[in-house]
Amino acid sequence: MNPIARFYAPRRAALCVWIALLLAAVVAQGQEASMPQGASRVAAVLDSMPHAKKIDQVALSPNGMQVAYAVDGELTIVALNSGASHPVSVEGKLPLRDLAWSADSRQLAFLADIPGDVPSAQLWTVSADGGAPVKRAQLKGYAQTLRFSPDGSKVAVLFIEGMPRVAGPLQPMTPLSGVAGEKIYEQRLAIVDLRTNDLSANKLTEITPADIYIYEYDWAPDGKSWVAIAARGNGDANWWVARMYRVSALSGEMREIYKPKLQMTDPHVSPDGKNVAFLEGLMSDEGITGGDVQVVPFAGGAARNLTPGIKASPSAVTWAGDEHILLVQDVDGNSGFSSVGVKGGDVETLWTGEEVVGTASDVWEPAASFSHDGTTVALVRQSAGTPAELWAGQIGKWRQVTRLNDGVKAAWGETRNVNWMNGKTRVQGWLTLPKDFTPDKKYPLVVSVHGGPAHACMSRWDEGLAGAASALGYFVLCPNPRGSYGQGEAFTQGNVKDFGGGDYRDIIAGVDALAKQFPIDTNRVGIRGHSYGGYMTMWAETQTTRFAAAVAGAGLSDWLSYYGLNDIDEWMIPFFGASVYDDPAVYAKSDPMHFVKAVKTPTLILVGERDGEVPMEQSVEWWHALKAMNVPSELVVYPGEGHLFLKAADARDYNLRTLEWFEEWFGKAK
Repeated sequence: MNPIARFYAPRRAALCVWIALLLAAVVAQGQEASMPQGASRVAAVLDSMPHAKKIDQVALSPNGMQVAYAVDGELTIVALNSGASHPVSVEGKLPLRDLAWSADSRQLAFLADIPGDVPSAQLWTVSADGGAPVKRAQLKGYAQTLRFSPDGSKVAVLFIEGMPRVAGPLQPMTPLSGVAGEKIYEQRLAIVDLRTNDLSANKLTEITPADIYIYEYDWAPDGKSWVAIAARGNGDANWWVARMYRVSALSGEMREIYKPKLQMTDPHVSPDGKNVAFLEGLMSDEGITGGDVQVVPFAGGAARNLTPGIKASPSAVTWAGDEHILLVQDVDGNSGFSSVGVKGGDVETLWTGEEVVGTASDVWEPAASFSHDGTTVALVRQSAGTPAELWAGQIGKWRQVTRLNDGVKAAWGETRNVNWMNGKTRVQGWLTLPKDFTPDKKYPLVVSVHGGPAHACMSRWDEGLAGAASALGYFVLCPNPRGSYGQGEAFTQGNVKDFGGGDYRDIIAGVDALAKQFPIDTNRVGIRGHSYGGYMTMWAETQTTRFAAAVAGAGLSDWLSYYGLNDIDEWMIPFFGASVYDDPAVYAKSDPMHFVKAVKTPTLILVGERDGEVPMEQSVEWWHALKAMNVPSELVVYPGEGHLFLKAADARDYNLRTLEWFEEWFGKAK
């Protein structure tokens, strides 16, 4: 929690009351002003988009013979050799998640969420042969990341006792009340012993210290310890400064074994227990991973980079024996699999494809579920033209397991992998053509900037904004400027101390290059984005008047006030080199508010009321400034939403308002 809040909490509380009253009027006025009477063309197109079923998670058994998957909280286990499947359900038909296999592939553990205003779950196991599920523990708090001990006698879980909300900075934040920072909920490693099934006993034993937040972990092969990535203090804020520890599974004693230069994720202990493989790189968001593959001794010591200079961004790793590591990666906007020896050397490419692969339909970056020896893989495959399905088999030789979306067809135009040059820098992106595209007609273009900035556009099924925009007759460009994943760590670090510099020019160069290749109406070009994309939208309209319309979702308008308001300020130090208080100049040159008087572009501003990553006040500041300068603008605040919108009605409204805004201003620009 921001320490300034302790001193200014009363003042900020009064300010928030004023803002709440103001925004209630703003939201109501915005709904009245912008929503057309009756069904608009945009609403009709948006509501006509296909609705593909999503796979929540897949988990391959260690022997590679069975795969479990969940769809809308419903669990199914499939035998890969015969195709035979059986559903798994628990009393009350509770939604199921967080699947984990035992090392012998005989048991599957999972969590069942209990409905209510605060997180609570049950831990269950089921035998792979189709027996009845067994309830193992009641967990009053937020639980995630189940892992069986190597001997199968225990299940470890990350647990936050009494947590009032789902954990993570993307979730709606709990409003400030009382003494700020007084109550911190720490995520601890806990164990559930499976050798007894007496639910009347307290079967959950919290192992790690009460003042340390555990983000990720993996069992050592002997079952006596874990490797863990952890930090002290507020879990939402401190992932960016987390370190690696060796943790006793008996006492919880933690010994630091590695302090990274940047961020790290996805730790895995080698089968012989000697080394830990993980990813390290510049990462702007927990869970959106990319970097180089590193190995450090489990006993502690120096880390070795196994992929220096690789022109790709590994996003997940696993061991294939003691001497080789398999990696899943973003390769120039495509998914790929490679392998590398533990001693380094050449990285061998095993497969690449113009699609997104993952362990769920909504995966952030490429990933997969591997068998113990790495020879078999289960994964969700999707692309811009093909909805998600589960596949399994050897890498690149997968067989389709599910047919959840047979008959579901894209209602939008073709998506192409495109690239262009900005000086000596090659930039990649994805261009979706208008539906029913013909080269003898000019079309508007919407530039859709991804979040992050350490993230990437890939070829994924999008029945929301991109699909509907194409169906409306727009080109949609999703660029991967410097700062993005896909071209190696040097490229990802290309916007350090240069937000709004080279990355902005990469985007503008893409608009110029594609306008020469495709029939784009340069009088009808718009820009939008959420989070970093919202920042880039605000920044772009301070630098040019070429955009006919702009939509800033959860945008960052003022670095100084942002630094003091957001819940995750540690992410900024690696990108800017210092805090805004220690080096205000490096922030000022990238600050939209410093250049706001240049803005002329009609701007729609959308934000969640309880956003902790980019607080609502940032959007209020931008809207206030544009209104003061008579720039056409509108602000919509979504009550109860965080950085990600969880309510389907709000997500639809967000998309509808965005597309209506472009329709209105593109119409005026003809």
